Amino acid sequence: MTDERYSDSSDDSDERRNAESTDGDGPLSLSSFHDVCQREGRPVVTAGAVARALDVTHDEASDYLEELYERGEVERMSVSTDPVVWYPSELEDLTERERVVVFPKRREIVVDRPSQFTRAQLTQFAHHADTNGESGYRYVVRPEDVWQAPHDTFEALARTMRQALGQRSAALEEWVESQFDRARQFRLVTHPDGYTVLEARSPEVMGNVARQKLDEEHVHAPISETEDWVREGSEAAIKRILYEAGYPVRDERDLESGDDLPIDLRVRLRDYQQTWVDRFDEAGEGVFVGPPGSGKTVAAMGAMARVEGETLVLVPSRDLARQWEESLLEFTSLEADQIGQYHGGIKQVRPVTIATYQIAGMDRHRSLFDDREWGLLVFDEVHHVPSDVYSRSTRLQSRHRLGLSASPIREDDRQAEIFTLVGPPIGTDWEALFEAGFVAEPELEIRYVPWGDDEQRNAYASAEGREKYRIAASNRGKVDEVRYLLSAHPQSKALIFVDYLEQGRELSDALGVPFLSGETPHHERRRLLESFRRDERDLLVVSRVGDEGIDLPTADLAIVASGLGGSRRQGTQRAGRTMRPTGGALVYVLATRGTREEDFARRQLQHLGRKGMTVRERTVER
Repeated sequence: MTDERYSDSSDDSDERRNAESTDGDGPLSLSSFHDVCQREGRPVVTAGAVARALDVTHDEASDYLEELYERGEVERMSVSTDPVVWYPSELEDLTERERVVVFPKRREIVVDRPSQFTRAQLTQFAHHADTNGESGYRYVVRPEDVWQAPHDTFEALARTMRQALGQRSAALEEWVESQFDRARQFRLVTHPDGYTVLEARSPEVMGNVARQKLDEEHVHAPISETEDWVREGSEAAIKRILYEAGYPVRDERDLESGDDLPIDLRVRLRDYQQTWVDRFDEAGEGVFVGPPGSGKTVAAMGAMARVEGETLVLVPSRDLARQWEESLLEFTSLEADQIGQYHGGIKQVRPVTIATYQIAGMDRHRSLFDDREWGLLVFDEVHHVPSDVYSRSTRLQSRHRLGLSASPIREDDRQAEIFTLVGPPIGTDWEALFEAGFVAEPELEIRYVPWGDDEQRNAYASAEGREKYRIAASNRGKVDEVRYLLSAHPQSKALIFVDYLEQGRELSDALGVPFLSGETPHHERRRLLESFRRDERDLLVVSRVGDEGIDLPTADLAIVASGLGGSRRQGTQRAGRTMRPTGGALVYVLATRGTREEDFARRQLQHLGRKGMTVRERTVER
């Protein structure tokens, strides 16, 4: 664990002392005693060392140590150099045990070597924000994490917190309780006459929050001190506005669930997938968040089997629509005549319909979907939802909503809208999946490549804005570097990613392999991908269309030749093409040395480093 996480600034020292206190035990617990031992670098300490660590007097430290001694948690021994030294009753390897430190003011939890149990408990109320690549984990408790905690009462949530932390943090629990209460102030319900009502827990919260934030565009008129008559079609806007105000709205409307549709799974869900489905079932909505290869699509089919209602699946492209249909036929009991696709090439509305976002958002098509009562709406690649075009699809009504995303991050910071329009995040931290062997952790390396020729170097120096980035991205020196990496891994199946068509064609010609882009006809895309999937082909050059518009097969080796100016989500998608149950996968990111690409590379991959992946950097000298 890095020293910065245990820095003794005045605020953090106070927080740490608070974190180390237990009910009625004073500021020294056995856990904080171990912390002092580790700081001193030995398993025995004096009262003076404890006094310095806790910023108390020597007599106070002695009293605290006596309390631990009376409870049998430490032992004492007289020595010649100091009246008494203290050590744990059961000496253990202090470098190998789990340690939890809570910073209540920052609402952060730092854990060294957490057990699987601790991590599972933490994910119920905290967000895994960072991993130092060794054994340290940083969790942040955000409002949305508390709002979606799978507990009916705060008391149950508090028990989970204490199990995870091994202690009680009164200040943190107080804040969590306030957020837990906020998530139960508003709900949308259906009036006996069929219209929607916004209901508040008290007149005060209705008057001071809802009626200050909403206007006639959202509600017709008050019904009572705690109820407003909602305008039809404004439900999503109301949920978004109140969410942004810090008050998530529970959607408890009596929405139709459509005709029954029994579905059996032909595959056994992994334990974490089953947990996702259980949490979705309890909430009725949510977003499955997990790395590529973690089986979000199969988990979604588990949710479909739980709902057993007619289902509309929304996807970004017709290629994904086709792949969804193939997966449904492979992994569920659904027959071909129960599944339809609806997009520019095919227009079928069936008990399970897979449509593109664009089609579902068009007025002339949306009525077809509105007329059918869906038991479940599935939003694949849910990070698209906040965009103005795709958000129209969220006006479709369903009893249950489910989103899927490897990384619901948006560079415009509109990811909160995902959770208001679809549901709260449900997921497992990436490191846990790596350790359990469900998903392989790829090795990531940024390689800083020299210019291929002076012409491009000089053009870069005189260019401005996006043109500067385009020249660096298309550096012809990367062609030689790609050749070198392929020769260094001759047995690997490889995908080479590019952002620019010209660069893709240049690499395709230089390597003598196909270039798959948005210009490639659908039937040709399918043929190339199938040949790669069946090991008949071991190399493809792929444009940005491969980031999410199609379901690329996994590879042993991914080389990102350009695309570093893209989003953090794009970096996740491209690294994810190598994630699979077996290890040995490699991701190389090429950046032109001495250009803005260096900063782009570090920024994009830093996001993956925080999820537990190891990221190396190397300068290419040749």
